[in-house]
Amino acid sequence: MEKPNITAYMKPSCGWSNGVRAVMQKYDLPFEDRDIINDPSQRQEMIQKTGQMLQPCVEVNGNMLADVSGEEVEAYLLANSLVESTDREAGAPTNQPCENEMSESEISFR
Repeated sequence: MEKPNITAYMKPSCGWSNGVRAVMQKYDLPFEDRDIINDPSQRQEMIQKTGQMLQPCVEVNGNMLADVSGEEVEAYLLANSLVESTDREAGAPTNQPCENEMSESEISFR
């Protein structure tokens, strides 16, 4: 099976981004990891391609998946027969927010 051409626009350290990286490792997929925090030109390129500022954004064979989790990227890869299903575990949670993005259930009021 030919490996897809993948470019991922992500933060260096973020739950969502780490989930995408874990999916790439799970399926042994090479990909270009573009740092949108430390390289403003990469962030601008992502915004131009997607029309929005949320990340991760993953381009697979020219198709842009904007603001996705690793779980969503994995579902796309499987649905489009770009990878074969495996029992191998991902090395990180594939659907977890960045630490600074707490859900309402984690916020406490006094």
